[in-house]
Amino acid sequence: GAWSAVTANSALIYNNTTPNFQPHHQPFNYYSAFSPVDHADYRTAHLKDFDSSFLADAAAGKLPAVSFYKPQGNLNQHAGYANVTDGDAHIANVIAQLQKSPQWNNMLIVVTYDENGGFYDHAPVPKADRWGPGTRIPAIVISPFAKRGFVDHTQYDTASVLRFITHRFALPTLPGLKLRDDSLIANGKPAMGDLSNALTFPAQ
Repeated sequence: GAWSAVTANSALIYNNTTPNFQPHHQPFNYYSAFSPVDHADYRTAHLKDFDSSFLADAAAGKLPAVSFYKPQGNLNQHAGYANVTDGDAHIANVIAQLQKSPQWNNMLIVVTYDENGGFYDHAPVPKADRWGPGTRIPAIVISPFAKRGFVDHTQYDTASVLRFITHRFALPTLPGLKLRDDSLIANGKPAMGDLSNALTFPAQ
């Protein structure tokens, strides 16, 4: 599967069972740090299932500082094989569960997509580096700190989530984030935002 999907046994990998596991949608699966052979304990600690771990940890107030969740194939709203209705119902349920968590008062949820589904977009893409940014995609910010009824026109990309994490935890800026922002500025465009403009925090 994944990079070798052309020659892989698709009947074995994509066997129409539920959940619809898609190896090409498992990015962390391909890093050596998550090797099931060399780093099985680390893999078990950080790559977890939705029901038995993610929702259970949320209910118990034990989610880590940062979690990424990608729905299984039949719920990810991907054009061509999934649908919007089922995906909307699923993500609404996920959000409702997170809002019941003891951690909700300090939580930020970002619902976004990895691409635009191949549909036409009249808005031109800003010029930056070789890899993007690409076409526009929607994002919804849900949090006790989110500005209510607010449409944010700040320029963001998917890595703005990483920019927010970098800002929140005072981490060193990743080289790729700096390259993207430097490339935008060199082409007369603003650097990407870090989601801060969509949020409001009480005075400290």
